[in-house]
Amino acid sequence: MQKAPGKSYREGLTLIEMMDMFPTEESAVEWFENCIWPDGKRICPKCKSDQTRQVPNAKPMPYWCKSCQSYFSVRTGTPMARSNIPMRKWAIGIYLCVTSLKSVSSMKLHRDLGITQPSAWFMMHRIREAWAGDHGNPLDGPAEIDESFFGGNGKTNPIPKGRNLPVAVRLT
Repeated sequence: MQKAPGKSYREGLTLIEMMDMFPTEESAVEWFENCIWPDGKRICPKCKSDQTRQVPNAKPMPYWCKSCQSYFSVRTGTPMARSNIPMRKWAIGIYLCVTSLKSVSSMKLHRDLGITQPSAWFMMHRIREAWAGDHGNPLDGPAEIDESFFGGNGKTNPIPKGRNLPVAVRLT
């Protein structure tokens, strides 16, 4: 039996496991590529074409799209775009942000990752921006509210004291 409010029963990735996952920069790049292109088929982030090829020694843009004739990387079109921070530090920074209850400060990232405070601030805002995403209006689409009671004792509330009105609403 679990007692509130502790969350000790939750399991997750430890910091040691995280570091073992990304021993090198190449392992971090490979992990991000598997996240962005899960089926292994590389897609151009600019034109969504799958006619791409790897370009040897073309850092920082190691891929070429035949359709739009442009170079791209795993960073293109992501919060990591136009960043010189290594992918390994991005992975560890994301881990630190999402495993902390109230996120982390840019000063903590600066100290933990060995980057400048402005770079850490940039990273934090990019991570938060990615997490917020564009999920649209939360009330878009169907919503159903049943057996809800609205009312109360407020001075501006026209409902008499002690009388709550049952409401059943269906938005489509």
